[in-house]
Amino acid sequence: MRRVCLTLPTHRACAGTIAAVGEEAAYGAKQFGVEVHLLILDSSPAPVLGRHREAVAALPPSPGVTVHHLDENEQRAFLREVTVRSGAEREGQDRLLDLMLPSRVSYGACTNRAFLIAQALGCTSVHRRDSDSRYQHLDGEPVFPLHQELTYLGRRADDVRESATRSKLPAGSGDRRVAITGGSFVGEMSVDVAEIRDLDPDTYRELVGLSIPEGYPEIWRGHLIDASFRGAGDTVFSGDRTTLAPISPMHVDMCNIGLGHEVYSRVPLPPATDTIGSDYFLTHLVHDARLPGVQHNRHIVNFHTPERRTDAGFLAYQLRFAKFLLSKTYLNAVYARTAAAGDALLDAEGHIRASVVAGFVRDSIGLDRAGNARRLDVLDRAYRRLGDRYATVADTLAESRSRLLGEARDDMGHFALLMEHWEALSGASAEVGQGGVLPLTAGHRPAVNR
Repeated sequence: MRRVCLTLPTHRACAGTIAAVGEEAAYGAKQFGVEVHLLILDSSPAPVLGRHREAVAALPPSPGVTVHHLDENEQRAFLREVTVRSGAEREGQDRLLDLMLPSRVSYGACTNRAFLIAQALGCTSVHRRDSDSRYQHLDGEPVFPLHQELTYLGRRADDVRESATRSKLPAGSGDRRVAITGGSFVGEMSVDVAEIRDLDPDTYRELVGLSIPEGYPEIWRGHLIDASFRGAGDTVFSGDRTTLAPISPMHVDMCNIGLGHEVYSRVPLPPATDTIGSDYFLTHLVHDARLPGVQHNRHIVNFHTPERRTDAGFLAYQLRFAKFLLSKTYLNAVYARTAAAGDALLDAEGHIRASVVAGFVRDSIGLDRAGNARRLDVLDRAYRRLGDRYATVADTLAESRSRLLGEARDDMGHFALLMEHWEALSGASAEVGQGGVLPLTAGHRPAVNR
């Protein structure tokens, strides 16, 4: 029977989301006759973790669904076993473990852990949701993205061409399998970026413009700036619409995505810490490799947890936004090369050539840091222009200037290192699962791991 992994990484209170995603898992198992492994990767503090344990225990038993709720200690035990089995040297094992389970927030690392555990569980795909998202409803019923993900993911593009609303497949890619399915979000855009836009639209455009590659025509820059952080706007779901094509990274969100194992078993996500957007690398890669995808309109409803509106939450997000802008210097250089490579990113079997991608990442490390120094100058002026608590952000960036410049470069080195070991780690994860070492239970009733 086909096994899939529906994952919810979290580090904050989200008992309501756990219940909603549990309902989506039950829907997928019932409607598609698959085994759904609902994987909750929990980095929350102890009181919140306890409430999540209760929320998991309250999930109604559902045939075909197994729930795995892992705290960081349980995740670390699994990852330790994987690094040992991967063949990495002892010192390298510790380094890899730090990259997969860092002490700071990492959007890429939490998803990488889901990829490896999915390998251990024998799943053919990973479907990610986020703690600050809800589902749309139609006629009183929730609109689950898992429906489209399970309908299309892993099937030959030519076999699903007729069932899609429209097709924009490149010539010669009909025999390739659908590698990615995705929708976006509706509702609130990022609360902190939205505030900048409301306070000073010109400053907003200046800051977001730092993420756009240099040399783009102004008309395209304006379009990309306008589309950034907006999701699908206020679109209301009224019926399914799907497009079969390589999916633009601008049109999907990581809270609403499904990826096939042929992608994530070969290439991980950047494990950069405190950097928003670091988990979108694979969306760029599968697009540039011209792998088929299905873009759908089962958009998730975005909302913001109370923590995001506190002063501490505000500062944390702004610093992650700044690191995102610094990371784009390196990532845009990599994306330029993957876009130019196109089909050459794939081997004779149509699989991504991880060594080629790793080389692009490694080469980017040598870029001159002067461009990022100028970015920090722009950020400083912009935040001081906005004033009030944004001045505190400027002060913090100024105090951390040297560290931030170094981290942006080092993050790419860490990514290249992880990528070079990734296929061995993926293989070791599968061995751990087959050997029964993984402390995850299988069955048809929710299983809480303590």
